[in-house]
Amino acid sequence: MKGIIFNLAEEVVTALHGEDVWDAVLDKAGLEGAYTSLGSYPDEELTGLVVAASELLGSSPDAVLRLLGEGAMPRLAERFPSFFTGHTSSRTFILTLNDVIHAEVRKLYPDATVPDFEFESPSDSEVVITYLSPRQLCALAEGFVAGAAHHYGEDVTIDQPECMHRGDRACLIHCQFAPHNA
Repeated sequence: MKGIIFNLAEEVVTALHGEDVWDAVLDKAGLEGAYTSLGSYPDEELTGLVVAASELLGSSPDAVLRLLGEGAMPRLAERFPSFFTGHTSSRTFILTLNDVIHAEVRKLYPDATVPDFEFESPSDSEVVITYLSPRQLCALAEGFVAGAAHHYGEDVTIDQPECMHRGDRACLIHCQFAPHNA
């Protein structure tokens, strides 16, 4: 897994809970935490960080992954504004994942392994994402969707009727977007 994910994890945990909690997560996971954005690290290290954070914060690993994805989105928008410009909604942004965003990720990080997505867009306010990845980080994908919704000033309702963690072939993530109710 690319180091940028680890960098984002550190930034999100530190912003929400402070440096002491990040240090405690690293200690509990038995990791040093010296990650470079261009480096590649074993997937098990992210799993270790997520499990350690879930135990320390009293949350499920899936809740930690969702929080990471949601918290990472504003940081990604700051680092890679070109991915976000030209879109006026989460739906149009999400539909560019395979063809634009992941293509650019592969240019920036040639050895990156990104998940495969299939999309259906039954309406202007809905996206159905089929998530396929041996990493099975569908909760992280849900967090990224929630973060995108926040970025574009929308609310999102997410439902996952099929999931690899429950033995399904892929994760099916239904996303329903609406303008944010202030």
